Amino acid sequence: MEQLNRIEIRGNVGNVNIINVGNTRVAHFSVATNFAYKDRNGEPVIETTWHNVTAWEGNKGIPSLEIIAKGFPLYVTGRLRIQKYIAGDGTDKTSYDIIANTIEQVNSNMQPQMS
Repeated sequence: MEQLNRIEIRGNVGNVNIINVGNTRVAHFSVATNFAYKDRNGEPVIETTWHNVTAWEGNKGIPSLEIIAKGFPLYVTGRLRIQKYIAGDGTDKTSYDIIANTIEQVNSNMQPQMS
């Protein structure tokens, strides 16, 4: 059986941290995605989810990290990595990160649609 671990998101960039690892730059950044719906009373609700993304410059689908800037809309594809760890206070924690395969700029007219 073929296995698949793929995630796609399209949203706006939040915080960005670009570091050098040897001769390669690596970006750790967040992307906000919105889900819009109407509640029981018919009032619009927008639910925002923040995703942590890691991207290595020079990958086939990521020629440059220059398009990653706060507020910019991006389309990101990659794989989901889940890490479990014990926090400083002794509690079990889980981290969900997207390891990017491709990053593309998208049209900035991304308005959530009410379902």
